Amino acid sequence: MIMNFNTSLKKATDFFNKITKLLVPLVAATLLLGIIFGPDTPFVGDVYKNVASILQMLGEDALLALVSVLIIALYLKK
Repeated sequence: MIMNFNTSLKKATDFFNKITKLLVPLVAATLLLGIIFGPDTPFVGDVYKNVASILQMLGEDALLALVSVLIIALYLKK
């Protein structure tokens, strides 16, 4: 029973690692395109607006939150 749980957990972990490796560059590219082409661009603008609204919700601590997200991203990159 424990052996089955360990293999299932490993498979789930591998799946989420692959999804993360796929989505992180996609989000980074859409943010960059949102900055270049503006928030009115289809799809790209939606991602840009969502990230901007999250940072706006944080208020004055938005820069600190951005740096924190960057540190977390670098940690996940290891």
